[in-house]
Amino acid sequence: MKTVEHSTPPMPEMEGVRHHYVSVRGVRLHVAEAGAGEPVVLLHGFPQHWYGWRRLIPLLSGHYRLLCVDQRGFGWSDTPGRGYDTDTRVADVLGLLDGLGLDRVRLIGHDWGAWTGFHVCLRAPERIRQYLALNMMHPWPLHRRLMPQSWRFWYTALLEQPLLGRWMLRNRPGFTRYLMRKGVADRSVWTPDAMDEFVRSSREPGRARAGEALHRAFALRDIARLLLGRYRKSRLTTPTVVLAGERDFMLPPGVITDAGRHADDLRVEVVPGCGHYLHEENPGLVAEAALALFSGRP
Repeated sequence: MKTVEHSTPPMPEMEGVRHHYVSVRGVRLHVAEAGAGEPVVLLHGFPQHWYGWRRLIPLLSGHYRLLCVDQRGFGWSDTPGRGYDTDTRVADVLGLLDGLGLDRVRLIGHDWGAWTGFHVCLRAPERIRQYLALNMMHPWPLHRRLMPQSWRFWYTALLEQPLLGRWMLRNRPGFTRYLMRKGVADRSVWTPDAMDEFVRSSREPGRARAGEALHRAFALRDIARLLLGRYRKSRLTTPTVVLAGERDFMLPPGVITDAGRHADDLRVEVVPGCGHYLHEENPGLVAEAALALFSGRP
């Protein structure tokens, strides 16, 4: 059974952006679309939604058809009571491609969206031409580097707790603001309007519940899979570039390593002076990386 908010908040306005909805596996997903040409799907991270790509859209919409998806539970998509695990989110993306009649696309993902993106590439490599991942490790991290940094995920212990996570997001907006400010090297990157929009959205009851469920699903399923080496036999064949922020408070560059034998073509690049929101802090560099990767330039 799906849950839809009782009232629809106004959509942020952005020139050249078109909005529509696609029903995927019983869930209505919102898509903000801009530009024309070959399709690029963009998957946002937490606590953002499609508007998180507002600085990247003008830089890429003249080259590609951009499809900025609100993943289930976020933005203007439905907020079902379940389905926030990685496998379901991957199925949502593939279902969306089917619903839009797209055989192959290019992919950009940030944070949780980037984690989803890696698994989309693993499950259906024939659907993804190239992949640009922002501020996220791949499924084969070096545990000796990751474990000493695990203290950085302290805040997820609050968000993943049943009832507490949604309460924090709904009733302690200062907590969300703190995480967003902590995530950038220069806090002036956040305009008041953008900060207010992402905090407002995360406070909606269904979306607060989704934020909690997203973090809990990762803690219960994905961490166990990582520790048990469930991805050891998987191989990434999609040409991939990972951009890491030099000053990322959650995932410092030392955690985001090469994938070795697990990837045919994966390159990690560290962006100096930036934190966990590269598309907010240096959209020009992200756009250049996307254009180079998608055109096959080194």
